[in-house]
Amino acid sequence: MKTIFITGASSGLGKATAMLFLTQGWRVIATMRDPGAAKEFQRSERLIILPLDVTDAEQIKLTVEQLTAEFDVDVVFNNAGYGISGPLEAVTEFQLQRQIETNLLGPIRVTQAFIPYFRKKGSGLFITTTSVGGLVGFPFSSLYHATKWGLEGWSESMSFELRKLGISIKTVAPGAIQTDFINRSYDWALHPAYQHWMDRFTANVSGTVFAPPEKIAQVVFEAATDGKNQLRYLAGDDTKMLYNKRLELGNDGFNKFMEAAFLSDK
Repeated sequence: MKTIFITGASSGLGKATAMLFLTQGWRVIATMRDPGAAKEFQRSERLIILPLDVTDAEQIKLTVEQLTAEFDVDVVFNNAGYGISGPLEAVTEFQLQRQIETNLLGPIRVTQAFIPYFRKKGSGLFITTTSVGGLVGFPFSSLYHATKWGLEGWSESMSFELRKLGISIKTVAPGAIQTDFINRSYDWALHPAYQHWMDRFTANVSGTVFAPPEKIAQVVFEAATDGKNQLRYLAGDDTKMLYNKRLELGNDGFNKFMEAAFLSDK
């Protein structure tokens, strides 16, 4: 029986991924800050729910040590995330640190904790949820992009050293997902000097079509099981459209396209 370890599994993509892998006969170790949030999970003898805050470096180390002593883990899915939108000028120190601790340092620390186990085993796979925001830039999302672009670059660099050990690393970049991410795991930084343009941005993204998390979970399952030496998986029609548009227009042309699309008064 294969086993996947998931962070941020209480809702959204993490929960959908846990459910999908369970239906495929996997053992699922679903971690979340508050295990009480897993009340709606389908119960299974192959489902293990544990507390884990990815901003707690010591808890990560202890949890991974305990799990790998008891279970044979095959895949680690770094999924926990937090978002923030708004001008950098308005971002608080707490928001800045929380964004980087959750989105960037969390996956790095979880991966670092598992590497010795996978190295001794001679195999293993890391999958990290990045974002379309790790491939292209939107207005008023600079800190979020800093973490998601950081994860993409980090994963690409890590692929070289891990491949020598028989370990793989992949990213799944979803676009807009039908989840409660905005209410549960999102924050805003507001400043009156930017409000007009923030209003334009939010108005212009209001028509975005959101993909069901189950559809994105299918991409995670594909990445976990296809055996391909492939680093990036684009998940969702919006991600594919925007990424291809960037390739088509080039960096400067795409920048102008995004400004017209999201900050236009029309």
